[in-house]
Amino acid sequence: MRQRLDCVDILIAAPCYLGYAWAVGKFCKRYLGTSGKRELVFVLCSSGSWLVLNIMCRCYHVPQILYAMLSHIVFMGLVFFCFRAGWEKKILAASLMMNVLRLVGNILGSCLSCLVLFFKHSMKNIPNPLVNDWEGVVFSVVSFCMAAFAVSYMTNHFDTVFSEKPGKWYVTLAVPLFLIIAVFDVADWGACHGIMVRSGGNMGLYYDQIFSNTQFAVLAIISLAAAAFYVFGMDQIYLEQKKSSRYHSQIAVYKMLTEQYRQSERLRHDMKNHISALSGLVRNEEWEKIDDYLKNMEGIVLDTGGDMTGNKAVDALLYQKRQRAKEGNIQWECDVQIPKECCINEFDLCVLFGNLLDNALNACERMQRGEGRFIHIQAKTVKKCFLLEVKNSMDRTEKYTDGSTSKEDSQEHGIGLLNVGDVVNKYHGVVNMEAEDGIFVISILMPMNDAAHDIKAAV
Repeated sequence: MRQRLDCVDILIAAPCYLGYAWAVGKFCKRYLGTSGKRELVFVLCSSGSWLVLNIMCRCYHVPQILYAMLSHIVFMGLVFFCFRAGWEKKILAASLMMNVLRLVGNILGSCLSCLVLFFKHSMKNIPNPLVNDWEGVVFSVVSFCMAAFAVSYMTNHFDTVFSEKPGKWYVTLAVPLFLIIAVFDVADWGACHGIMVRSGGNMGLYYDQIFSNTQFAVLAIISLAAAAFYVFGMDQIYLEQKKSSRYHSQIAVYKMLTEQYRQSERLRHDMKNHISALSGLVRNEEWEKIDDYLKNMEGIVLDTGGDMTGNKAVDALLYQKRQRAKEGNIQWECDVQIPKECCINEFDLCVLFGNLLDNALNACERMQRGEGRFIHIQAKTVKKCFLLEVKNSMDRTEKYTDGSTSKEDSQEHGIGLLNVGDVVNKYHGVVNMEAEDGIFVISILMPMNDAAHDIKAAV
């Protein structure tokens, strides 16, 4: 609960709020983007507005609910003015920061109040102890320090939450967070007007205060846990939906590629018959029929790309990726052999090859032409295990960390590797990734015996 501080008390707490504002500035700069000057403006203006509003609250007896509304409006206005991202992201960031300050403040303030009241009642034998203004200052100082620490910790753990998503997703995420803030604003207003949880019977003011502070602490802890589960749960749901959407779209593409490959095989099988028929038409000089015959053959792909792996779907996929590499002047080396006894589902194979090659092609295309761009693919059987390795060149300025790159397509790159990870886990395999000296290597090893056993068990 917010304590009414006199001006001296407010000045003592101000440096600690400045530390909280500095931590918020770092958080927002990382996820919303801004210049160093605007970050400094945010820190100074946020601290200054907090100081002015608290002094006004003390000197002019501003109602608690009005003070809370003004604080929220000023804080959100500064976030909108000082940072660059879209307004939806700014709303989410502001709601997160306000929740941290409010919930951490209520948890610590209520717990410390209970300890002080218990000490005064038990050790000093005060029948109805109260928390004085100076103790309230200490609570505020501790709350600001802990809120600053919490925001600093959050600064390195919200990359996926603030990665590129539809704007309405950020707004949907922010609405329940604002509701939590509204609930605590009303609760603070009630506390300022003497509304508290009664201990029952006539146990006295001391126990009423203990029960009220305990209620606030429990409510704040539950709200904090709910907010954390909600934010990260929604983020995980979004990632799973995107993984599923990409997986099913890939399956549709692989089916189409497989059908194209089969058409090419059928045409190649019938090529002798076609040549004989065309030769007969030439001998008879039936030019119009020749023209019609050739038109019927247009659009059918004859070249399978030369990547004969033992799996038609993978052959079709490799042909498509090899054509893209050829168009981008990327050196392509492929040595892929899919064993006949391989128990890995054909679509799972395509998910592996498709995502790995898409990431490799994207990495090469981000490089300048003439920088030695290459992709080497190798797949074979090693001691009853299926080994797949993709090696590709990459921009030396890129930083690779935990399945994502520092470039604009890092979200798609990460989603692709999540799908790869799902397939590897399904077959009890392992993945190893290395990035060094402008070369990225990913190796996958999957035991075929275990895969066969799992598939039979599932059937």
